[in-house]
This record gives sequence, C-alpha cells and structure tokens, in this order.
Amino acid sequence: MYYPWYACFMTANQKSNDFEWSILPRGDVAAHWSRLYVTMNPKGSIVMSRMTHESLRSPRAFIIMFDRFNQRLGLKPANLGDANAYPARKYGRRGAKIVRAYRLLTEFGIHPPDLIEFERPQIDADGMLILDLRKIHISAKAHSQCRNKLPELNR
Repeated sequence: MYYPWYACFMTANQKSNDFEWSILPRGDVAAHWSRLYVTMNPKGSIVMSRMTHESLRSPRAFIIMFDRFNQRLGLKPANLGDANAYPARKYGRRGAKIVRAYRLLTEFGIHPPDLIEFERPQIDADGMLILDLRKIHISAKAHSQCRNKLPELNR
C-alpha cells in the first residue's frame, strides 16, 4: 500500500530498504524496582522498596544509626524485641516497607526539605543499609499527588 505522506520523506534515489537501523540495547540499565531504592520524608519516615528489604534478608525491625562526620545513616537489621529497634511495617501494595523514625530528625538535626531519594544506597559486608545524606535529590514523587486546581467561580 502506498501512502502519499511517506513520499515526501524519500528522495528520488532512496529506496525503502536504505535505512541505517540502530539496535536499542537491553539490560544495561536497571529497572526502577530492580535496584536499591530508599526515600525519606520531612517527617522522618524511611521507605524502602521490596527489593531493598529483601536484599537485607527481610528483617522485622532496624536499629538506626547516624555517622555525623560522614553524614550517613545506617539501618542495621534487628529483631522486634531488640533495644532501640524500629519496626519495619508494610507500606503500599507492592511490598515496600516503612520505618517511622521522627526522632531521627529531632535527635540528630536532620531536616529533609521535601521527600528525598537516596541516590546510591548500599549494603555493606555486615548487612547494614548505608544511606548517604550528601548524595540525595528531591524525589519526583514529592509533588506527584499535587494538583493545581483552579478555584471554582461562584456563580
């Protein structure tokens, strides 16, 4: 079948099979949920993806530590009964976990400006999740629920 709009893109000497195709690579970039993903909101709630929680061997609680010199948070897997352990609760439908730690903000003077996303969370040799506060950015999800609604006109 011949489409007239297609003719305007072809020159007189060009045939339809004279294209230079490039292959789109697959597998060199990790999908969003297949990498470690952790956020923290201004209320001190730390949310981690299911994959991150499972990489830590699905602990039921965490001991939260702060390295003031290096500006890093450490979440060490713990049992619910351990001293200073903060429980990891269900968050959402996709298996994410949330650790509510408002005291983290007041005790250590951490003030996230908005929902922050840790750029490179790591798990060290001891199985502790390391979150670097110097390598963060405002999450795209920070204002995704906001809707600019125009006020209704009173008629």
